Amino acid sequence: MSTAQRSTAPAATGADRGRQVGVTVAEVFCIVGTLVGVGVIGTRVAESSGGALSADATLLAPLGPAFSIWSVVYAGLAAYTLWQWLPSSSTDPRARSTGWLAAASMVLNAGWLLVTQQGWLWASVVVILALVVVLGVLVQRLADLGPAPSLVQRVVVDGTFGLYLGWVAVATCANITATLVAEGVETSGLVGELVAALVIAVVVVVAAVVVARTGPRWSVAAAAAWGLAWIAVGRLTDEPASTLVGVVAAIAAVAVLGLTARAARRGEENRSQQAADPT
Repeated sequence: MSTAQRSTAPAATGADRGRQVGVTVAEVFCIVGTLVGVGVIGTRVAESSGGALSADATLLAPLGPAFSIWSVVYAGLAAYTLWQWLPSSSTDPRARSTGWLAAASMVLNAGWLLVTQQGWLWASVVVILALVVVLGVLVQRLADLGPAPSLVQRVVVDGTFGLYLGWVAVATCANITATLVAEGVETSGLVGELVAALVIAVVVVVAAVVVARTGPRWSVAAAAAWGLAWIAVGRLTDEPASTLVGVVAAIAAVAVLGLTARAARRGEENRSQQAADPT
C-alpha cells in the first residue's frame, strides 16, 4: 500500500482511544471478577449464596461441565480487547459500534460474580438481566452492520458475543429460578416441573426472536443449545431428577438448532434466487 493510500485511512480520534482504554479497563475488571468467581481470590460461584447457584440446586441448573463454556467466552473477550487495539481496528465501524457495549458486558459480568459473593441473589438477577439486554443490543448492532468482513471478526467479534448471549440467556433462567428457590418458593412436584418446562419453552421463543431480528447466528444457537443440553443431562442423571424437564430441555436444544438451520437455509435460498434473477 502506498503512502498516499495509507493517508486516506481515517485517523483514530480521542473518542476511539477513550473507547479502547475503556474496553481494556473493563477487561481487567472482568479478569478480577473471574478470579473471584472461580475461587482463586474468593468463593466459587457454586459455593456462594448458600449454594443456591450450584449445579444441583434447581430444576433449571445446568450440570457442572456446562460452565466450561465460560473459558471460551473469556478467551474471546480477551481476544476482542486485543483486536480493538489493532491499527486496522481503531476506527473500524464494528469496533466503534460495539466497544462500549462490550465494556459494559464485562463490567456486568464481574459485577454479577461480586454480588453473588455477598449472597445478593435479587441483585444478581438485576445484573444478569442488564447483561442480556446489553448483549442483545450489541448483537443487533453487528447484524445491522452486515456480515463480518474477515474470518478474524467472525470468530473474535461475532463468535464471542454470540456465544456470550446464547449462554447468558439460558443462565438468566437458571439465575431467576435459583433466586426464587432460595426465597422459599416451592418448585418440587408436578407444578414445579411444568413451570420449569414453560421457562425452557421461553428460551426457545427468545431464540426465535433473535433469529428473526439478527438472522441465523450459529454461535448464539450453539451456546443456548449447549446450556439446554446440560440442563437435560442434569435432570436425567443427577439431582434434582425430572424426566419431564430433562426431555423438554433436550427437545428445546434441538429446536434452537433447528430454528437456526431453517433460517440459514432460507437465507441461502433467497441469495440463490437473487443471483438467478438480479432484476
